[in-house]
Amino acid sequence: MNESRAEEAATPPSGDASAVLATMPLEALMQMTVTSASKFEQRVSDAPAAAVVLTAVDIRDFGWRTLGDALASLPGLYVSYDRNYAYLGARGFLRPGDYDSRFLVLIDGYQVNDAVYDEAPIGTEFLIDMDLVERIEYVPGPGSAVYGSNAFFGVVNVITKKGSDINGTQVAASAGSFGEKRGRATWGWHGENGADIVLSASAYDRNGQSLYYPEFDTPDQNHGVAVGLDYDRAQQFLAKFAYREFSLEIAHSNRTKGVPDAPFGAQFNAPYSLTDTQSFANAAWHHPLATGVELSASAYWGRYDYRSPVYVMGDPPQLSIDGDHALWYGTDVHMVITSIARNKIVFGADFRRNARQDQYNFDVNPYQQMLDDHHSSNRAGAYVEDEVQLPAGFELNAGLRYDYETIAKGNLSPRIALIYKPTERDTFKAIYGRAYRAPNAFELYYATPGDGGQLANPSLKPEHITTTEFVYSRDLGSSARATLSLFHYDIADLISETTDASTGLLVYRNLNHVEANGAELSYEQQTLGGIRVRASYSWQLARDEATESVLQNSPRHLGKLNVVVPLANDRVRVGAEALCTASRLTQASRTGGYCIGNVTIGSSKLVPHSTVSFSVYNVTDKRYADPAGPAFIQQAIAQESRTFLFKLVYGM
Repeated sequence: MNESRAEEAATPPSGDASAVLATMPLEALMQMTVTSASKFEQRVSDAPAAAVVLTAVDIRDFGWRTLGDALASLPGLYVSYDRNYAYLGARGFLRPGDYDSRFLVLIDGYQVNDAVYDEAPIGTEFLIDMDLVERIEYVPGPGSAVYGSNAFFGVVNVITKKGSDINGTQVAASAGSFGEKRGRATWGWHGENGADIVLSASAYDRNGQSLYYPEFDTPDQNHGVAVGLDYDRAQQFLAKFAYREFSLEIAHSNRTKGVPDAPFGAQFNAPYSLTDTQSFANAAWHHPLATGVELSASAYWGRYDYRSPVYVMGDPPQLSIDGDHALWYGTDVHMVITSIARNKIVFGADFRRNARQDQYNFDVNPYQQMLDDHHSSNRAGAYVEDEVQLPAGFELNAGLRYDYETIAKGNLSPRIALIYKPTERDTFKAIYGRAYRAPNAFELYYATPGDGGQLANPSLKPEHITTTEFVYSRDLGSSARATLSLFHYDIADLISETTDASTGLLVYRNLNHVEANGAELSYEQQTLGGIRVRASYSWQLARDEATESVLQNSPRHLGKLNVVVPLANDRVRVGAEALCTASRLTQASRTGGYCIGNVTIGSSKLVPHSTVSFSVYNVTDKRYADPAGPAFIQQAIAQESRTFLFKLVYGM
């Protein structure tokens, strides 16, 4: 298939785009484009990274319920869960106390990281129901050359479905283990002149398990059993409107999670919950100024509220309320120029005002204010990137961005990639980049006394990463591709959560210099019979340069396997995945390595206009645990046992 025909095949027509993707040959899928690597459309093979795309078909066939489930299937990524939040690790790096602030997560190009924790939500607190996701673009490596702070280890862009993909009314319901229930109602419409509407509302509820923690096994602590505290409830709303050159997207989510494992000095087996509420509105305008020149502008508003009532240990236990209010708004204007021969250029500027970065903490009875902190900040950046087609199969992608922030001051972030295609099947990439992460308001200003408390540190500096990477991809015929990535990174002034020796309180400091080396090998294939295979193996070694010790929560090996097999003339699909993680260090011990398997059996043909599926997660009922952070008494947090989920989607 030549390049023009491959690009044509990679662009789904109106209608059910997911069905189109399911029947596309792998050669066409390889020509799929990404926009999140450079803020302009480019083929995956031309992106200055080992970019990966997951589709709505993958989400359906593997029964992924959260963004974290999907990302955990990718090379070099792994997810930890402490029954508060899910946390994303990359290439051997996942720091205790980090709220995913080193990844930038986008929804249709809008940055969802909040203004207090810089948290990238990947669990049930994510703003979008996974049924509404058309594709997920993951661009590993430093992305500050385009996006500024937080694009430290990678950029995740979640692209949602259009009204033309839904084309009518759709309802979904699911039920599963431990009282899990989910419902969704969606309406999509597409008209002339690009008119497109999506309206959707979802609700989720799960009772959870009663859990045993040996660290609290005393008579006055219910012998270590936390009863009814692992519940999870969430609601989500999405509205999208588009007409001609304009679009508007509005989203809202609210999630309340019970906390059973008593971190931060909480009284064990006492009521403890976290409520995360986030909303955003993003308006965008795209206008061609001339042939090969397109101007894009967006303006956005976002809000995030966190509230956590918790009983703190004492005699008697004291009810304490912890929380924050975050409000931000901003704009981005950039221009893409393709009219210059052999060049594709983007340049632009953005500004973000963090109008509220408020944090509070108080005891209820008697009332005592422990923290009442109010801050605000600004961030402005300008960037340019050029994709240059050179002779003899070479291509150069070079980008540079300068940011100035209230706290982090000035930061310069370059990225350069030399890409060489000696044949139609082979692609070599040599990539160099630098990125930074500014300290967030929680790390800078949060301060509370007592057990599980924290000291403020307003003198924190930004941390910086320098990455070099070599990527080689080879197409094995028209149905398979293998990719090898070799990487090295250095992190300076790493912001780490530690314990202050004089007070025993937690505090964030610029402590470590980290160095890591690793390799990732991935393979994907699609046969004529519709069987899809995606596999990867990652080896990574991340060390503290001063002590030469391996980092906590840093597995040496990761293995992934995803397989979809159609049966009975494609009336039934079986999607199976295996996720293997090597042992990891905790604060004072080590968790064991493990492999877990998940299986989803589904069909879009058994019931008219419907898709039905049945999923089993952790098929072998494997007992395993993830390392806990310094706020926990436990060294490790036990993970989910075997669970089941039945799902029906009507209106396909």
